[in-house]
Amino acid sequence: MPPETSEGSAPKIDTSVPHNARIWNYWLGGKDNYPVDREMGEQIRSFFPEIVDNAIADRGFLVRAVTHLAREEGVRQFLDVGTGLPTHNNTHEVAQSVDPGARVVYVDNDPLVLAHARALLTGSDQGVTDYVDADLRDPDAILEAAGRTLDLERPVALMLLGVVNFVADDAEVRSILDRLLGALAPGSFLVLSHPTDDIDHERAHQVAAAWNERGTPKLTVRTAAEITALFDGLELLEPGVVSCALWRPEPTEVGGIRPVAEYGGVARKA
Repeated sequence: MPPETSEGSAPKIDTSVPHNARIWNYWLGGKDNYPVDREMGEQIRSFFPEIVDNAIADRGFLVRAVTHLAREEGVRQFLDVGTGLPTHNNTHEVAQSVDPGARVVYVDNDPLVLAHARALLTGSDQGVTDYVDADLRDPDAILEAAGRTLDLERPVALMLLGVVNFVADDAEVRSILDRLLGALAPGSFLVLSHPTDDIDHERAHQVAAAWNERGTPKLTVRTAAEITALFDGLELLEPGVVSCALWRPEPTEVGGIRPVAEYGGVARKA
């Protein structure tokens, strides 16, 4: 059974419908999932075995991006929206390994993630790690809650990894990004990843169709150009928007990397 919430009552979790956070957790080797999630995960992997590589590459991208921002750019505040279930190398662990005083706010609205909030809240003694129960589609609620932990007058890294793809309408995505980024100080960053159909158009949409037939929330796949457009008005760091596996890989990895159909980028707000 999942742990209780901080209010003392177990959240309502629908175990009859596969859910993104739990399937992703399964692909990453986690144990916070149910038979329906494992079944869907295996169904997708049967015709798109690289999906596990996507999940692993996305987590590697998170680690390298957060490390760069904390170590090279001096960022000490992170707002991670759509964080999903805790696995290993979570945002607060990476940021606080560079600076134990880093402050991290996680945002999600999945009841199973809420049930595991205590795991997410285990950070360094010097830093702060907090959790907000809110939806990406309600940026005002996110900003209000995050502002109780983060100083929005100072730079913040806004983390949107594998979450914007669950908002189908491009205009709504733009509105959300404009509201969130507009409230952040100059020198803040956007870190975003998103599934793309540029590498294998047919199978990418096959995955989306299989997912959307039974899973929740519904998945949207975008082209590399559409993903790049999400960074409009910001200064993209090198190498731009690329396969997550190719965003500043470790020197020992170069040469043996295979691009995955999950693109990511990091950009600075002027």
